[in-house]
Amino acid sequence: MRHLLSAGDLSLAEITSILNTAEEMHTIQSRPIKKLPTLRGRTVINMFFEDSTRTRTSFEMAGKWMSADTINVTGKGSSTSKGESLRDTMLTLDAMGTDCFVIRHGSSGAVAQASGWVKAHVVNAGDGTHEHPTQALLDAFTMRRHFRARAENGQSRARAENGQSRGLGEESFEGKTIAIVGDLLHSRVVRSNVLLQRTLGSKVILVAPPTLLPTGVDQWGCEVTDDFDAALEASDVVMMLRVQRERMHGGFFPTAREYTELYGLTPERLARLRPGAAICHPGPMNRGLEISSEAADAANSLILDQVTAGVSVRMSVLYHLLGGSPE
Repeated sequence: MRHLLSAGDLSLAEITSILNTAEEMHTIQSRPIKKLPTLRGRTVINMFFEDSTRTRTSFEMAGKWMSADTINVTGKGSSTSKGESLRDTMLTLDAMGTDCFVIRHGSSGAVAQASGWVKAHVVNAGDGTHEHPTQALLDAFTMRRHFRARAENGQSRARAENGQSRGLGEESFEGKTIAIVGDLLHSRVVRSNVLLQRTLGSKVILVAPPTLLPTGVDQWGCEVTDDFDAALEASDVVMMLRVQRERMHGGFFPTAREYTELYGLTPERLARLRPGAAICHPGPMNRGLEISSEAADAANSLILDQVTAGVSVRMSVLYHLLGGSPE
């Protein structure tokens, strides 16, 4: 794997390998000393031209826990704030012997363009409203662990009843339905999730008001609806997306209250989730708008599990890019 720019670039075998390696990395987080020598001598530069808490911190922790030399560069702290082009900044840092760039940029396509300028590996940590592939991977990692736990519980019941396992297919996404709800227009998470889940074999239902649907969404190969309640009843996982008010310049919906009534995961909708269904949110959350506190903190909420998975999955991605010999 040369770069990770899009979830659509990953084959099923590559996704499975990344998720399986992330399972191994996941054990590091429970150790008293969280350190591996895996990437010793490698240099990773995190270049974030947009604000971030979860992604930037988890990439930094991932690099440091594997002994890479990790450096953070922000837009305000780089020469781009003086008028230097992104290309010149990338070429300058690449000339210093960087092994991997992790880039978040406000312009869609900027990360893919930057990957063509440098010799180092490049990871897309979010470009505009385009993609965020490592978020989709950590979402899949979290869902897979949830499906596995449900299957193991089912097998335990089967053994208790029949004295044998029924072989429930603990990690399969086949037959699963994922509803992604909310501000699809301004989200970079949704496109990556649709691409990744399609490769994994699950069904994706996109739910949003017509004003918050991306152009060409009808060509994405998934169901699109504005009826949240109908999608809710059919879903194994409900992923709520943040209303990105900072990107909105106009009236995309009448009022916040109306949006919550139609597209929010309210306590009433929480009670109507199908048995065993899980709740996800890539964060940060607008509590009381797209998701209620009752839903965010519910027993079947995987939101903090997603945060935990972020470090494991990003360790796995860096390992797949840099884990071989420098030669």
